[in-house]
Amino acid sequence: MRYWSRGVIAEVKADESPVTVADREAERVIAAILSDAFPADGLLGEEGAARESHNGRRWIIDPIDGTRDFVRGNPAWAVLIGLEEAGEVVAGVANLAATGEMVTAARGSGAWLNGARVHVSGVADPAQAVLCVSQLNRLEGFAFAQRLMEWMKPFWAVRSMGGCLDATMVARGQADLWIEPAAAPWDLAALKIIVEEAGGRFFNFDGGASIGGGNCVCCTPGLEALARAFVRVY
Repeated sequence: MRYWSRGVIAEVKADESPVTVADREAERVIAAILSDAFPADGLLGEEGAARESHNGRRWIIDPIDGTRDFVRGNPAWAVLIGLEEAGEVVAGVANLAATGEMVTAARGSGAWLNGARVHVSGVADPAQAVLCVSQLNRLEGFAFAQRLMEWMKPFWAVRSMGGCLDATMVARGQADLWIEPAAAPWDLAALKIIVEEAGGRFFNFDGGASIGGGNCVCCTPGLEALARAFVRVY
């Protein structure tokens, strides 16, 4: 928060994504805390934190999801931490520190915002739905890209707020469908279980449901069939 309030300069990584001293320091601190508390657990972090698991558990860390927003002073960023056990995400937290909101979830225990239970909406009609589409500039390679503008027309509203915010909005019932064309495991681990425990659906464009699938859709149950049909990879 100190870095965010006073401003930082971003560097450009090999994959052309930005990184700041705040990203690196946050990941270092998180990794150290988790290593001390759970020495047998593995680690995977966006900025290089890595340790082999000795018990089938692994913490997956995105120290700042939304670094572009962070650098510009926008509040649409979060610290994302997911816990994976035997290859399945079993817990996750999205700390939207700039807005004072923390969304948490654990398998079988529901999703929570600052201690209050949250749930996806019951929206099943696009005419009543808020659609979120991330990274519109990354959609060109997908078969559905040419149909996107026409497909979006029936929706009540269309937004592009940024991954962590879009996903937590779906979990909280403030949005109803989120399409993310390019994402890594650390982008999705915490968000997957948060949306699922809020009663939503998570799937990849190819029909799978992996945080390593490279992309995802999160939505209400009522919009699942519509979304699957649209993004399906043939």
